[in-house]
Amino acid sequence: MSDILLDVKGLETQFKTPEGYVHAVNGVSFNLKEGETLGVVGESGCGKSVTMLSVLRLIASPPGKIVAGEAFFSGTDLLKMSTEEIRHVRGAQMAMIFQDPMTSLNPVLTIGRQLEEPLMLHLGMTKQQAQTRAAELLSMVGIPNAKDRLSDYPHQYSGGMRQRVMIAMALSCNPQILIADEPTTALDVTIQAQIMDLVKRLRNELGMAIIWITHDLGVVAGLAQRVLVMYGGFIIEESTVIDLFANPSHPYTIGLIGSLPRVDGKQQGRLFSIEGQPPVLYQKPQSCPFAPRCKWVMDRCWKENPSLDPISDEHRVACWVDVKTGRSR
Repeated sequence: MSDILLDVKGLETQFKTPEGYVHAVNGVSFNLKEGETLGVVGESGCGKSVTMLSVLRLIASPPGKIVAGEAFFSGTDLLKMSTEEIRHVRGAQMAMIFQDPMTSLNPVLTIGRQLEEPLMLHLGMTKQQAQTRAAELLSMVGIPNAKDRLSDYPHQYSGGMRQRVMIAMALSCNPQILIADEPTTALDVTIQAQIMDLVKRLRNELGMAIIWITHDLGVVAGLAQRVLVMYGGFIIEESTVIDLFANPSHPYTIGLIGSLPRVDGKQQGRLFSIEGQPPVLYQKPQSCPFAPRCKWVMDRCWKENPSLDPISDEHRVACWVDVKTGRSR
């Protein structure tokens, strides 16, 4: 039996704007295995969040529209489910932690009410059962005096505690897949470290698979087993974490890793910066989307967009150039 939980093939998502259609996701394919943590990295606007929101059918339509692709979860295509069917998957079997906990929580409902609702909806609990389980969940994510805090409102929690509430809410129905969209971005570094440790502990205890969206390769190094690097709505490199740091093979990935400060004393000169800006995708790229910013660029890069091809057993890259030699592949 296959251990693949989620299998996404050829996903394309567009947004209609006054200036034209923005091609946000352009034929993305990937899979997620049981119990695996998959990191998805890239700078803002590269398509990370839109890809995962598309899989969960959370793209606002209009202006967004999924125009192609398949997303098989437990043998069923999520993109072909009815609205009612996908509602029973979201929250129960696949859950998402959103980027900003203050705007994700309803400010006029108590924390208890917001935690109890999915338990009653998806698991059929009574009000009393849901209340008991909600207190257990808050305790599990490290919130003291959990039973008393259920009657508090979001503004009575700190930023780190609100993020813990979001994690508790996402885990409430024991999902098979947890998608975390840059959940530590707005938090200070000590709280970030606590949230990361919490997620690792819960992953090991509950055995769920995780997709962790971030722009921080340092976070990925400490959490994920496998990484997707995205740029311009494409996956441009896919690898195990160890191989990605040891052998980055796309110029963009090399730039991302070069921009990280080192703590081992091996920093050579200034931090690397990638010149230029990410593309605005009013046209689906026919050439390599990274070509205007690439120091290894060659004629073929301007004419043809490379496909994501294997360079070893668990490492794929979309680039016409072998960055080690500077020659064409």
